[in-house]
Amino acid sequence: MTTTGDDHAAAVTGPWWWQRPRSAVLDVGLALLSAAECAVEGVAFARETGLPVPVGVVFGLLAGASLVVRRRWPIAVVLVGIAVAPAQMGLLLGLVGLYTLAASELPRRIIGVLSGMSLVATLIVTFVRVRQDLMHGDVQLGEWVVPTVAVSTAVGVTAPPVLLGLYVGARRRLMESLRERAGSLERELQLLADRAEERAEWARGEERTRIAREMHDVVAHRVSLMVVHAAALQAVARKDPEKAVRNAALVGDMGRQALTELREMLGVLRSGEGTPSSAFGGGGSAAPGSPSASGAAGAGSGTGTVGAAGPGAGAAAQGWAPSSQVPLAAVGAAAAAAASRAVAQDGGEGPSLAELEELVGQSRAAGMAVELLVEGEVRVYASVVEQTAYRVVQEALTNVHKHAGGARTRVRLAHRGAEVAMQVENEPPPGGVPDAGLPSGGNGLVGMRERVSALGGVFVSGPTDAGGFRVSAVLPVS
Repeated sequence: MTTTGDDHAAAVTGPWWWQRPRSAVLDVGLALLSAAECAVEGVAFARETGLPVPVGVVFGLLAGASLVVRRRWPIAVVLVGIAVAPAQMGLLLGLVGLYTLAASELPRRIIGVLSGMSLVATLIVTFVRVRQDLMHGDVQLGEWVVPTVAVSTAVGVTAPPVLLGLYVGARRRLMESLRERAGSLERELQLLADRAEERAEWARGEERTRIAREMHDVVAHRVSLMVVHAAALQAVARKDPEKAVRNAALVGDMGRQALTELREMLGVLRSGEGTPSSAFGGGGSAAPGSPSASGAAGAGSGTGTVGAAGPGAGAAAQGWAPSSQVPLAAVGAAAAAAASRAVAQDGGEGPSLAELEELVGQSRAAGMAVELLVEGEVRVYASVVEQTAYRVVQEALTNVHKHAGGARTRVRLAHRGAEVAMQVENEPPPGGVPDAGLPSGGNGLVGMRERVSALGGVFVSGPTDAGGFRVSAVLPVS
């Protein structure tokens, strides 16, 4: 990449006004040559004017040495060259001065005026000198010779350095423009790279959060029911051995399902190279980069998002997923597929509103007094809407198991024209029923709100006047 901007300014390493040491050496060398030329020509000038020779030499030395400041004050150098033109000295001074003037950043009108003054001065001096030489000589030439020689000399001495200087100046400005453009492009590319990195980091964070929410959906509800069944088993173990056996079987089944689903997700997280198919043991599934795997990931995101299942689940999702090694899309697909298996053993795409009765039945089997009320005409909605509605009810029931064991609970589902509404409300728990003692990370309500908001819905939660708790959500169906 070329040096641009501040880097180009920092490249100035020469003394005084020179950008580079070699520029200083060149100018000093030209000044010495011009001073020597003018000093020699000053001897003839002093003899013609009757001045002492040392005066003419010193005058020539000072005039020729002015080239040393040609980069700093090009106008002064050209004016000096015009001033010494009648003395017939300073040819190198005039040529280099005009070139430097034309190549500088001065306005074109100033360059044109000074170049014209130099042209006129050279024309006049040449005309007078040639005419005097012809008058004192023996050779007789036509009158047209003097103007022709004067014009040719003036143009030949003035035009080439000016044109060359204009070309060099234009080329220099073009190079500087290209440097600035390259610098601007480099800064834009750096900005784009920074933004891309920020977007990638944001995407990794979103994927980790989604993985944690899917793990919460898969594991938290089953574990909560397991704890409730274990408490019931402890209470009836001696009084009703048959019921205790049933509760023990339920706890075993739920535990095995939860462990299987958790093992599938953590297997992908630990391997860093696995795919959803390898995690599930299904050799016929597509790789993460294939369309089918992308569809699985989409189904996972379509299930919505619920907060991580306590500190443990959040740590598992974030601690086992380094962004540089773990294919987060594959993990999300694995989590989504595991969540689907938890409630769709027949191979469906995920939980739906038709399975709310089964979900409520699981809570009844755990000892919760819960009723389900369905209002309006039952319809089939988009899978993402049904999955989100299911997850909201599931998380609300899980919270009742955690914080209000034994409380009467009502689940209402209302099918409306352009929306579907759900509400889970529980009464205060009976005073004699102990708390289930389940840990809570405080992320369940946050996850439900994020799920509903992602679909453009409305989510409200809070305590009731009677001392219970209510969770309400409204989802647009379009």
